[in-house]
Amino acid sequence: MTTDVNRRVLPGFALSLGYTMFYLSLLVLIPIFAGVVKASSLSFQNFWDAVSGDRAVAAYTLTVGASFVSAAIDIVIGVLVAWVLVRYQSPLKGIFDALVDLPFALPTAVAGLVYSDLYVENGWLGRFLVPLGIQGAYSRLGIVLVLTFIGFPFVVRTLQPVLENLETDIEEAAACLGANRWQTVTRVLLPAVWPATITAFALAFARALGEYGSVVFISGNMPYRTEIAPVLIVARLEEFAYGEATAIAVVLLVISLVTLFLINLLERWSKQSHA
Repeated sequence: MTTDVNRRVLPGFALSLGYTMFYLSLLVLIPIFAGVVKASSLSFQNFWDAVSGDRAVAAYTLTVGASFVSAAIDIVIGVLVAWVLVRYQSPLKGIFDALVDLPFALPTAVAGLVYSDLYVENGWLGRFLVPLGIQGAYSRLGIVLVLTFIGFPFVVRTLQPVLENLETDIEEAAACLGANRWQTVTRVLLPAVWPATITAFALAFARALGEYGSVVFISGNMPYRTEIAPVLIVARLEEFAYGEATAIAVVLLVISLVTLFLINLLERWSKQSHA
């Protein structure tokens, strides 16, 4: 019996590919191209002035820095939560599992309002933290808090399937060979989940990088201090400076693409080194 090695596994592959590319272009490529064209309407000097001003650079720095810190926090907390959900049984496990997805369903503006109410001087938490010098509202700390909240489910849902596929036998085998818990984690478990961890970090970072709805309520939007790049873009739009707003958006897009490209390279290298 002979098999046709050229036969496509997916029926209607050409039609499916064309349909996918059409919607990819319609939803992603065409808007990006339109943004680049709009930014190119500025002269080089005007473009450079728009994207390299002190206010814009401060916004880029805060956006990337807060996104990186929040994604790193999400990794630490997300790994622990995913491990507990996978390896431990509890009557309340279903409730905790559903709460992980809350940031997906909750409008981010609501999250920003709730966090700002909690951490203001007379808020439930702020009344205890503000006297200690910890400003959770209208500060950079508040930005990190809300970005951590919205990126958290990406980490848990990325790591959870990987942890579910890890057999407990490998941990028992490591223990039988004399490995302690720290050695089991660092030499057995961590290499197995490292590629998924990098992916989870990239998803949380990318999500935080373009966040606007939650940050606008808790940051105070103070130029040079608590103003992130998406807020600056909206501010330029309200000033009817559409070209400058698009130029800043293009720079933010380039930062996102370069960062994700580097993370993808690191993920591929990690998979090859652990293959």
